[in-house]
Amino acid sequence: MRPSGRQPDQMRAVTIERGIAPNAEGSCLVSFGSTRVICTASVETSLPSWRRGQGLGWVTAEYGMLPRATGSRTRREAASGKQSGRTQEIQRLIGRSLRAVVDMKALGENQITLDCDVIQADGGTRTAAITGAYVALREAMGWLKARDLLKGEPFRDSVAAVSCGIYRGTPVLDLDYLEDVEAETDANFVMTGSGKFVEIQGTAEGAPFSREELASLMGLAEQGIAELSAIQAAAFEG
Repeated sequence: MRPSGRQPDQMRAVTIERGIAPNAEGSCLVSFGSTRVICTASVETSLPSWRRGQGLGWVTAEYGMLPRATGSRTRREAASGKQSGRTQEIQRLIGRSLRAVVDMKALGENQITLDCDVIQADGGTRTAAITGAYVALREAMGWLKARDLLKGEPFRDSVAAVSCGIYRGTPVLDLDYLEDVEAETDANFVMTGSGKFVEIQGTAEGAPFSREELASLMGLAEQGIAELSAIQAAAFEG
């Protein structure tokens, strides 16, 4: 039995609340169970110097965890003067994931920065951030479209992410913190709404895992991404 009482193929309760930061061109609060992340999208007409004059846009991301997102206070990285390797790795992952589904030519010479701030962490913060960042990015694209600042349809597909792992010998979907710290295998899957893989990060924390176990995790991830894609789409209905 999982600590939460969930079935092996059962996601935590996932919610997405749009428009929670009125000053941003796009925003949402995404919750994967007790993990909660605020995602905001900011549109800028200026580009990095290496990108200018090519008729292409750019999408990038920053990630951070608030001091009391965890059980004990974590010092702000700004106070130490540099980001941790984990923070840099996660924000690069978020940026890569979003760029995989964006047509940069259609975006035109605009830059969109996604800020993903974890306000409560209970495992899966990077997967929640990617899933919510897509929603905030889509809102920002709508803002650009309403002002006739796009050169075409900016999205090739949607994108979301979910964690899977082997917990006490059983492949499970969407690990929370208690499972994550005990998991024999921990993997993160970033996939498009059409079921294509953007990135897979998998690590054996205990014993090495087999091809068959990897296939089981991939199957769970495909199911989870389908559920998340439907929740993302529902956030724009009505």
